[in-house]
Amino acid sequence: MKAIVVTDQAAGTAGMSLVERPEPSAAINDVVVEVHASGFVPTEMAWPSTWTDRLDRDRTPSIPGHELAGVVTVLGYGTTGLSVGQRVFGLSDWHRDGTLAQYVAVEARNLAPLPGDVDFTVGASLPISGLTAWQGLFEHGRLQAGQSVLVHGAAGAVGTMVTQLAREFGAYVIGTGRAAGRQKALDFGAQEFVDLENDALEDVGGVDLVFDVIGGDIQKWSAGLVRAGGTLVSAVGPVGARPADGLAVDFVVESDRVQLGEIVQRVRDGRLRTNIGNVATIDNAVAALNPTERRKGKTIINLRP
Repeated sequence: MKAIVVTDQAAGTAGMSLVERPEPSAAINDVVVEVHASGFVPTEMAWPSTWTDRLDRDRTPSIPGHELAGVVTVLGYGTTGLSVGQRVFGLSDWHRDGTLAQYVAVEARNLAPLPGDVDFTVGASLPISGLTAWQGLFEHGRLQAGQSVLVHGAAGAVGTMVTQLAREFGAYVIGTGRAAGRQKALDFGAQEFVDLENDALEDVGGVDLVFDVIGGDIQKWSAGLVRAGGTLVSAVGPVGARPADGLAVDFVVESDRVQLGEIVQRVRDGRLRTNIGNVATIDNAVAALNPTERRKGKTIINLRP
């Protein structure tokens, strides 16, 4: 099968190459999926799991990518809940070869049915962005109607999901980002926008929830904006500064079949729009994942003609 592999952490995405690899086999509780479309998160190149296994042993050359939409071709021993020929989408394991390949072995529990009226390209754009938004807002941020949410990176793949879900659940959303992202953030539902390069973040005043996908100084400044009893949620690692009278939570997104179902149903009925930028074939994937211009939305790689 065709696959994208990485071997050199220092080289990052520039070290990607298109190679031929053996098709994977299904372990206990696995399925093998014929991948039709794969999503990719650039920060994967900095994740330890991209380079080593759970015992910290080198696992290169490794196949990156963890979001997929495709069709089940093989069931492993003991696998239940899915069937051969079924359309599915979801997340592959962080420490195993990923989805930038024509086939991938995945634990069945990490996948959800993909309805026939949802395109594979759309399906592959949903798992990380959608689940990160859902879990950050509702599981960790405990969002309630009427609260205010400060969404950093509001024009990005995760930020646009956070904005839409927060608005649906009755929150007031303030988006942040670069000036060039203002209109996109507003188009996806942000009610205000803060240009982090030119506006004063503190002018926002107090908010109930900060959803951070940036980190660094922006996160530190944001901690001071969290109202008493509020929460700072980080999707980019441990929190560097905590609210004086609130909670700070960092989390790693997990696949969840029920939540994936909630997300894809919202796409089907028009409550949730995806933020897809470039779509490329597997043959052009290396170039597409090393863009010369700033990404505008999620990059999706199509593995099938």
